[in-house]
Amino acid sequence: MTTILTPALTAHWDEPDSFTLAGYRRDGGYRALPKALAMSPDEVISTVKESVLRGRGGAGFPTGVKWGFIPRGDGKPHYLVVNADESEPGACKDMPTMLNNPQALIEGIVIASYAIQANTAFIYVRGEVLHAIRRLQYAVAQAREAGFVGRNILGSGFDLDIVVHAGAGAYICGEETALLDSLEGKRGQPRLKPPFPATSGLYASPSNVNNVESIASVPWIIAHGSKDFAALGTEKSKGFGIFSLSGHVTTPGQYEAPLGTTLRELLGLAGGIRAGHRLKFWTPGGSSTPLFTDKHLDVPLDYESVAAAGSMLGTRSIQLFDETTCVVRVVLRWNEFYQHESCGKCTPCREGSYWVVQLLGALERGEGSEADLDKLLDICSNITGRAFCPLGDSIEPSVKSSITYFRDEYIEHLKGGGCPFDPAASTLFTMETAR
Repeated sequence: MTTILTPALTAHWDEPDSFTLAGYRRDGGYRALPKALAMSPDEVISTVKESVLRGRGGAGFPTGVKWGFIPRGDGKPHYLVVNADESEPGACKDMPTMLNNPQALIEGIVIASYAIQANTAFIYVRGEVLHAIRRLQYAVAQAREAGFVGRNILGSGFDLDIVVHAGAGAYICGEETALLDSLEGKRGQPRLKPPFPATSGLYASPSNVNNVESIASVPWIIAHGSKDFAALGTEKSKGFGIFSLSGHVTTPGQYEAPLGTTLRELLGLAGGIRAGHRLKFWTPGGSSTPLFTDKHLDVPLDYESVAAAGSMLGTRSIQLFDETTCVVRVVLRWNEFYQHESCGKCTPCREGSYWVVQLLGALERGEGSEADLDKLLDICSNITGRAFCPLGDSIEPSVKSSITYFRDEYIEHLKGGGCPFDPAASTLFTMETAR
């Protein structure tokens, strides 16, 4: 069973000095950088394109294609921005990567910056994770001292400065244009597109915004070759990725495996659902994706298969819930989070999230009527596709799928005048853990 694991980014997390430059180099780090610098920027982009690496931040857009959007010879400064503002409920792969293997991210940043000809790169980190910020600052300082960051890197003539920027704790800044506004010192709110960041991003200059795992995967691709990466995974979802298992599972944690691995296989590694219980529902890609049930254990966890089954792969944030869990309460908690984190810029998200929370709260208390379920779905459908950014679109998936699979449970709340589940049986649902 363990043969499904493909540890690359996570291979040396158990070593006490994995976060140091010495530890990273001992395990083969910085072999890819001189190889990349000996190539032309277009050759680096072509290699990443051939690997078919898709963005690991949730959207799954091909990374090499995204790099190729940056104009050539435009005379403007170019910027690389790493989105490390991981903060969606259930998402927990980027923070441990930065804590345990920050040099892989830095090597990837240098290679990516060279490819798009950026001389300044930013790592935008969630401000609350001070331990990750300090470790990144230490890693950048070590890389600079060794000549991997700074002027004339490895004698190539390429210069790069890396800035670790602490955000102020707004979930909306995980949206790439809100992140760029925040970097510029403005209130973090999504921009109207077009123009897109590739032509008018940070400081109105061509910019690429990439996820931590996407960039950290680049050194492996350059070192081992695009064919080796593309040989893993499925036909259209290539390579390996980190699957984050949390909730009612015996051994929660990060499991790095090829895309296309099933939850059944991952649960085999994680010891299954906690003893004496059974799986009730789960999220394949975090709280913003439609729910799956125990009937979806064998769905290949790749972009196409998950979509065909009615959900989204997202960030591979797999939250698992057993039969002690009230699905109405979980969906309410998630949407309380989205309402709280809405920036308020657009009416559908600002007003719609409020009414979704009000209706879910009433249903969870056993108030209202079955007609409120249709009202909920109607409100959600009027938010999706009408908001400035994907935060609004994050509201409908859990609501709609929970009503689809567990409509009887909603009605049971109404018939019984309240939640039939014992809150003491499950400890997952305070606002703090929902965040």
